[in-house]
Amino acid sequence: MKIGLFTDTYYPQVNGVATSVLMHKQYLEMLGHRVFVFTTTDPKAIMPELGVFRISSIPFASTRRIGTFFHPKVTKMIRRLELDVIHTHTEFSLGIMGRSLAKELKIPFVHTYHTIYENYTHYIIKFGLLEPVAKKLARTISTRFCNSADQVIVPTEKVRELLLSYCVNKDIAVIPTGINADRFSKSNCCPAALMELRASLGIGASDKLLLYIGRISREKNIDLLLRYVQRYLQSKEHVKLLLVGDGPERRKLEEAVEEGGMADRILFAGEVPWDRIAMYYQLGDLFVSASQSETQGITYTEALASGLPVVAKADPCLDGVIRNDCNGFMFHEQADFIQRIDSVLHERQLRERLSAEAVRSVSELTGIRFAKSIEALYTQTLIQTPVPLHTEKLS
Repeated sequence: MKIGLFTDTYYPQVNGVATSVLMHKQYLEMLGHRVFVFTTTDPKAIMPELGVFRISSIPFASTRRIGTFFHPKVTKMIRRLELDVIHTHTEFSLGIMGRSLAKELKIPFVHTYHTIYENYTHYIIKFGLLEPVAKKLARTISTRFCNSADQVIVPTEKVRELLLSYCVNKDIAVIPTGINADRFSKSNCCPAALMELRASLGIGASDKLLLYIGRISREKNIDLLLRYVQRYLQSKEHVKLLLVGDGPERRKLEEAVEEGGMADRILFAGEVPWDRIAMYYQLGDLFVSASQSETQGITYTEALASGLPVVAKADPCLDGVIRNDCNGFMFHEQADFIQRIDSVLHERQLRERLSAEAVRSVSELTGIRFAKSIEALYTQTLIQTPVPLHTEKLS
């Protein structure tokens, strides 16, 4: 098949949606399909990129970008590609373009709902009294876009239930994003390079390390995570927390940590290129998170593939992913969190058992399995949707 993916964020940007679309392209191509990505320009992108077309864009909401509208040359080129399926990964700019072209070309229009936008309204609404209105608008936009698609995909049952509560009436398939588990294997990491990285970050050879990888932003609930960790560190030596990532809350949180006298125990590494992130997972003894805004949480599965047990705040998106006393623990309150991380850090046999099971628990969440599920859904959607005579059904 010829498949067009439309997304506002893509590699080398570092976030869950960009990673998901990259996996989508790579593994569908392994199955023999031709995949074209239409996304925003990015100053860090290295040109040219095979099968990637970048649309002029402007910065939006900190590190994100949004494409500008009206590109007659681009749309003319897309028409010549004779796509079989258009698959959007955003409800905005590039998503609107993809939807319009799918309707014009009368080809199947598939949409993946990645982001719970009502959790992000604080970026555009600064006056608190207006936030309920903004959240309602976010739900309306999500519902209308999903209901305009021929097929909707979500990564977890949590998101499916959310869309049903929004009154989305289209078929909703639950397909978790796959990962390249081999990329995160400990066997791929050079011990000397790892020790050098630890030293450069201020992590001692004997230090135990709590690790968070992700966006440093309000919706990730990092202020709560820091309060819990600081309470724990007050009575523990040789334990540190490393936060890898960037975002609008980073400077404020760094200042708060410094004022609390914890700057040598709670470390901020900043954003790390996607190509190097696997090494950072190998720094940790335990992955921690208090986020409640995830639709899937790819960093959790990447951590598990790296052999890291996970201690995360209980959330429906983690059902079946984090299994208590198997590959990690879910917590509800501070005392629960502290007990869990302390036992994992200081009980070697427990940590080794959780680590081994962490790797096994994501062994089936492969990129190829993900791509085959998407392929089957495309095929079914093609059968159900009238397709112009010039399109190729299968490669």
